[in-house]
Amino acid sequence: MQEHNLPVLESIPCNECAAGLMTPRLITYFTWLGGELITVPDFPAWICDMCGRREYDEKSISWLKMLLAPNAGKPTRKRKPAPRSRPLSSSSRPTPES
Repeated sequence: MQEHNLPVLESIPCNECAAGLMTPRLITYFTWLGGELITVPDFPAWICDMCGRREYDEKSISWLKMLLAPNAGKPTRKRKPAPRSRPLSSSSRPTPES
């Protein structure tokens, strides 16, 4: 597995071990879709230098879920506007009282 390093923007303390620092890196992300293993290279994550804990970028996870959704790439159906009610015919209209 090949891992790429991002430029170190900042490090944050690890919530798991409290001894390490989590830094942003690009890793290979693995997930299951149905019965198939999906791999996503160069996926952004925060990795602890001591315990190895991984936390994934929320926006990237949302983007990936959208791409892997069952309806991804399928055209959306346009909703037909609700039919308008027909105007009353002249014979059934109320007449003004005199």
